Amino acid sequence: MKEIPILYENDEILVINKASGIAVQGGEGIAHPLDKELPLQLGYPIYLVHRLDRDTKGLMIVAKSSKAAAKWTKMISGKLVRKEYRALCIGKMPSKKGTIRTNVIQHGNEKAAVTHYQVLEEKSLECGEETLILSTIILRLETGRMHQIRIHLSKNNCPIAGDDRHGNFKLNKLLRKNMGIKELQLESFRLTLPIAGKDCVFEI
Repeated sequence: MKEIPILYENDEILVINKASGIAVQGGEGIAHPLDKELPLQLGYPIYLVHRLDRDTKGLMIVAKSSKAAAKWTKMISGKLVRKEYRALCIGKMPSKKGTIRTNVIQHGNEKAAVTHYQVLEEKSLECGEETLILSTIILRLETGRMHQIRIHLSKNNCPIAGDDRHGNFKLNKLLRKNMGIKELQLESFRLTLPIAGKDCVFEI
């Protein structure tokens, strides 16, 4: 497994750049999860503060102690940490900017879910015999439900490219064949953290 890039480190946390395909937490059938591989790389244990889907790449916070993990988890739930995502989607959103408020099912229960979005770009593309509109969208989560962004975009007929679970399998197959898009096109690209009395922005 390749070394996991570290963008920032202090006494409490690390900001890392997780690759697509790496599960954050171990479990049955998961060979190289982040919570096992990163401690091997660092030489000391880490504590999860939040998670990204296996197929979502990008910036994450991990803590160096359970106390720091509890502190930063509380800061995230208190909206003191700003997490922003970038997605390449198939289709068009109903407006250039807005908020999606559609409940999602999580662990068998219906949960409130809120996602803010802004469309950066829309392009028409000839892809085989189809003409596709690809949209680049910036998203900010107000709630953190499992697969929330993927579900919200799919429900707005603008699924993320490469998302075979919630998206359009037929169009994903076209993109794989004609453009070589094989991975989920979603990344956690910007984190804004309150550090030493000021907002520190990390971006990929």
